[in-house]
Amino acid sequence: MTLPLATLDHVVINARDDMDHAADVYRRLGFTLTERGYHSLGSMNHLAMFGTDYLELIAVPKNATSGRLDILNYAFGLNGLVFGSEDSAVTYAELQKVGAPFDAPVEFTRPVKYTGGEGDARFRTIRMKPGHMPYGRVYFCHHFTRDLVWRDEWRHHANGSVAVARAIVVEPDPAKASKLYADMFGTESIHDIKGGKSLTVGNARYDIVTEATLKAEFGDAAPDAEGRPAYMAGLTLRTISLAKAGAALQAGKIEGVVKKADRVIVPAKQAINAVLEFIE
Repeated sequence: MTLPLATLDHVVINARDDMDHAADVYRRLGFTLTERGYHSLGSMNHLAMFGTDYLELIAVPKNATSGRLDILNYAFGLNGLVFGSEDSAVTYAELQKVGAPFDAPVEFTRPVKYTGGEGDARFRTIRMKPGHMPYGRVYFCHHFTRDLVWRDEWRHHANGSVAVARAIVVEPDPAKASKLYADMFGTESIHDIKGGKSLTVGNARYDIVTEATLKAEFGDAAPDAEGRPAYMAGLTLRTISLAKAGAALQAGKIEGVVKKADRVIVPAKQAINAVLEFIE
């Protein structure tokens, strides 16, 4: 028994307790961010909405003593890969059948203001049990109020981004790390790539590669591992125009940008320790 086809809901950049800085950086990178939101669980966020997925900046308030303090246990940078679920109860039941180490679903809310109204966005997430995923947080998200999250007014970005095309994970043993995903989604969803394995996630993919492979591709633009043998390293974002992406980065005074014929790369140190790559 396997879960339905893997789909990408969103990716998460961890800002720990410095949301003001992270939001400033990602706006200068050319992203339109939603108004700051506050979850009922105690975290706060900004979203960069795309066509069918999104990028989330997450943090806890400065000097917080309660709420999502686990966010402080993770390094700055890409920290969450989130699959979509249309029915969290069914998803959780299937995860149990394949023996995947996930906790029971948790429901929470976030007030949302939008042009002409407001409401409470409601979610239910199924998170992997702590200690099972050395490179970050992996979970499923079930949206009950999609109309409060995916709104056209938030989908237009100066850098032209329309989708997450790839998330990159560093693991010393990519084959071993990919087994969980094969158990959940079927072995046919896992493919061999240079230096690792790749999981098809709807129109996107998760590449699990060795650190040597990451550095061969991105060089000095790669993130600081901070002593971690396994970590989430970066994102490939699809843009409607590389020229548009380049112009937005120039306007935002982002340093060290590498422009190539088929992609534009932002060094991790310019994007809260996550290397970003724009492609058409």
